[in-house]
Amino acid sequence: MAPASRSLHTRAVVAAVIGNALEWYDFTVFGLLTAVIAQLFFPAGNGYSSILLSTATCGAAFVMRPIGAIVLGLHADRAGRKAALSLVIALMTLGILLLAIAPPYSAIGIAAPLMIVLGRLLQGFSAGGEFGSSTALLIEAAPFSKRGFYGSWQMASQAAALLLGALVGALITRGLSPDALKSWGWRVPFIFGALIGPVGFYIRRHLADSEVFLLAQRHAPRATLREVFANHRRNVLCGLGSVIALTVTIYVLVSYLPSFAVTQLKLPYAPSFSAVIVGNLLLAALAPLTGAWSDRIGRKGLSLWSLTLTFVLIYPLLAWLADEPSVSKLILVQALLSILLSGCYGPFGALIAELFPANVRSIGLSLAYNVAMMLFGGFGPFVVTWLIDTTGSALAPTWYVMAGLALSIVSVACIPGQRHVDLDARRKPA
Repeated sequence: MAPASRSLHTRAVVAAVIGNALEWYDFTVFGLLTAVIAQLFFPAGNGYSSILLSTATCGAAFVMRPIGAIVLGLHADRAGRKAALSLVIALMTLGILLLAIAPPYSAIGIAAPLMIVLGRLLQGFSAGGEFGSSTALLIEAAPFSKRGFYGSWQMASQAAALLLGALVGALITRGLSPDALKSWGWRVPFIFGALIGPVGFYIRRHLADSEVFLLAQRHAPRATLREVFANHRRNVLCGLGSVIALTVTIYVLVSYLPSFAVTQLKLPYAPSFSAVIVGNLLLAALAPLTGAWSDRIGRKGLSLWSLTLTFVLIYPLLAWLADEPSVSKLILVQALLSILLSGCYGPFGALIAELFPANVRSIGLSLAYNVAMMLFGGFGPFVVTWLIDTTGSALAPTWYVMAGLALSIVSVACIPGQRHVDLDARRKPA
């Protein structure tokens, strides 16, 4: 590969993953700081009501995702990946900045929670266009034989961002006194995120759209919702179903398992947090390897093996952990699940990106990804809480994850079986 081409590919990877990482970093720190934000911005009759209002605000961001997917996904397929990604990260940064500077309820009254809600809505809207546009950029900038490897950086960046957000949140919550945390400390993670945004905007503004996209603009039908649903409806459904596994496993590995360890297994917080670190480190390290592996052996088969093994083993692993809990078993379970899931996470970006030709790739990806995120991520905590309350079993969330895995196994199995077919090559003029 020529040095100029290598530099172009590197810039595309950095530009694509920086916004994706910022999105998941913000998701993590907002979740970790929910209790503090609830007290400051959503005062109510009791602490539970405040947290519920804060959680609902987080859920509102998920509802905005499909709207952002349609508006920004179409913009990326019409105006270009560069234009859409620059707009996405500008909106995302504005949303984080609103969270960072919002005065508390005690200072400005009802305007305080409105600022938080507006910030979350902006973040949800911008996140709706992030994954589809950045994954399209990654896949189209990559050499055809390395699309799995390049696409894997999308998922590796998610794991790294989840890890960074958890580390920053833990340092803030454990390193500051309760008064300092409530007074100013909770703002620090958001200020840090807001500072990353302009760097990402600068990088994205200096990108060039790929030859693949420019050819599609000249020779393929204009991107519209009618075009997507008339000619690519099955692929949207397959992509949506494939995303479900990603959504439910991120929830259980990042959000539920540490809480399960502390509240149900009575393990100390610090070692439980160490398990999350181990899991995300493994995912971040292994995703590029399995993505590259999928370039050699195929993405569909590798993904099916990964999902099926996770489906079969997740309940026995968590039941074994619950039977005689210990820190070492917790870390081992987290590590095993992360290794199993890396076989799906690595090829994921290329697997669903290759369902769509370049002229509708961003809108197709954005719809599939964000509808699944809204339904199974935004409503996931409520479903899990209901399952635990109804069954009385701490392992009930595992059934939710298994149901999501089963839906994804069926969806991936329904993806057309041809291996490494270049849909974009069919659009090239003779």
